[in-house]
Amino acid sequence: MSELVFPPLLSGHPVQGGEDPFERAQSMAALGCDAGAVVYNIQADRLRVAIVFAPEVSLQDAMAMLPLCAVGFQNALGALAPPEVAVHLGWDGLICVNGAKCGQFDVAASTTEPTDFPDWLVVGWELSLLQTSDAPGDTPDVTALYDEGCADVSASQLVESWSRHMLTWLNRWQQDGNAPLHSEWLGLLQGVGEPLGEEGVFLGTDERFGMLIRNGSDTHLRPLTQLLETDR
Repeated sequence: MSELVFPPLLSGHPVQGGEDPFERAQSMAALGCDAGAVVYNIQADRLRVAIVFAPEVSLQDAMAMLPLCAVGFQNALGALAPPEVAVHLGWDGLICVNGAKCGQFDVAASTTEPTDFPDWLVVGWELSLLQTSDAPGDTPDVTALYDEGCADVSASQLVESWSRHMLTWLNRWQQDGNAPLHSEWLGLLQGVGEPLGEEGVFLGTDERFGMLIRNGSDTHLRPLTQLLETDR
């Protein structure tokens, strides 16, 4: 696998075989690697990427890196894919292409306490490129990128484009705070205004991207920190 070209401030770290970039990035971060390390694994049927951040804010504020990376991904794929391809995001990190699940974002940090300042935070994402199921028609709610008219979008091109769009949003977030990112992300979110089983209705998100759920006359908040990976 040839190494990719990243913008300044980012460094590429390819891994191969079955190695998980999300796990590798966490290990690198714990050992003190520089922020901006991008670990990636490009296989025939799937693409996996992770990036290391070194936040200078509390965890509850640093969690903005999850929607930031997701919006960067949507912008990147939206620019590379044919115009009829729709890319949407789930609050829990889901990546949907033309209404079907195609990938997932995950996030981990050195702490799970919202008010702590984490030593590091890692955002990872994976995308299905080809379906390997013998009967993909049995799961119409699951898809792969190349099944949705994106056969000309190379995985390498997508990772490089994502890194540029992500950095653009990072710079904007550092200058303007959450508001522009929040507006962009909310416009891409699936399920706003729809019921969440017996929990209530997904109203939208608060200024820190937490999920607002209304049940009858009560509204409660599910903070983004609930999505942190804690079992790795």
